[in-house]
Amino acid sequence: MILTVTPNPALDVTYTVPGFRPHTSHRVAEVAAQAGGKGVNVARVLTALGRPARCVLPLGGPTGRAVAADLAAAGLDHAAVPIAADTRRTVTVVDAEDATALNEPGPQLTLAEWDALLAETARHLPQATALVLSGSLPPGAPADGYGQLVTLGRKFGIPVVLDADGPALLAALPARPTAIKPNAAELTAATGLADPHDAARLLLRRGAESVLASLGPGGLLAVDRQGAWRCAPPAPVTGNPTGAGDSSVAALAAGLSGNAGWPAILPDAVALSAATVLHPRAGHFDPAAYRRLRAALTATRVGAVASFSP
Repeated sequence: MILTVTPNPALDVTYTVPGFRPHTSHRVAEVAAQAGGKGVNVARVLTALGRPARCVLPLGGPTGRAVAADLAAAGLDHAAVPIAADTRRTVTVVDAEDATALNEPGPQLTLAEWDALLAETARHLPQATALVLSGSLPPGAPADGYGQLVTLGRKFGIPVVLDADGPALLAALPARPTAIKPNAAELTAATGLADPHDAARLLLRRGAESVLASLGPGGLLAVDRQGAWRCAPPAPVTGNPTGAGDSSVAALAAGLSGNAGWPAILPDAVALSAATVLHPRAGHFDPAAYRRLRAALTATRVGAVASFSP
């Protein structure tokens, strides 16, 4: 079972608006709402792939009850930590070309609620084959909150995947996550370096054991102390990119839990990510596109062990 922790979950509301343009009025063609947050998306994708997954997440108020109801209706295994404040909402506006997201900051957690989240995570770790930590930290969470969770996972001897950015990512690196998954902008923001290879190697020196970087249409770059690998889709895909990175994390966690290497993980992650863009909602993917792309993709080694300078 792969355990995902989403410290700042949400009720994801998606508006489909053909020909969306800012600064004007629109008629919404379709509205959909579902349990969301990056770790929830990861668990949803894993479950669709037939991989057992369980979500741990804090939930509160009417929105939290709506999230819990959707998780149950979708058959997603989950453990909710009660909090006093109302769970946040996110809104994504999707048209034929792209998506625009509005993300609320999230509810204020008390120290006792954070400690309860740690305890609930620890309760499920003995059955886990990998731990995924995803998304923003809510207000009130400790600055090193992800570092605490990484340390907890490493004590159980399982791979820990961290998908966070900014101070939350940097504060967790000394705890030595097995893999981190920034995108190109997050790499630059974390390191001040424009070149993704150089940025990834700097994050290795700061504590990450490996870096899986999303380069948009350029696919994925994986860097660890043995070298670097690349894999990209054969052609750009258009649609709703929301959740594409979460699908990459799902493939990464599944691969690491089975001791797979980058030649197997990268094509799976790229295919799953691209197939997610082709679906209108985060946490879902086009199965036919996934199978077609997975069969066509291979990873290429682009750097050897000498490329890493400690």
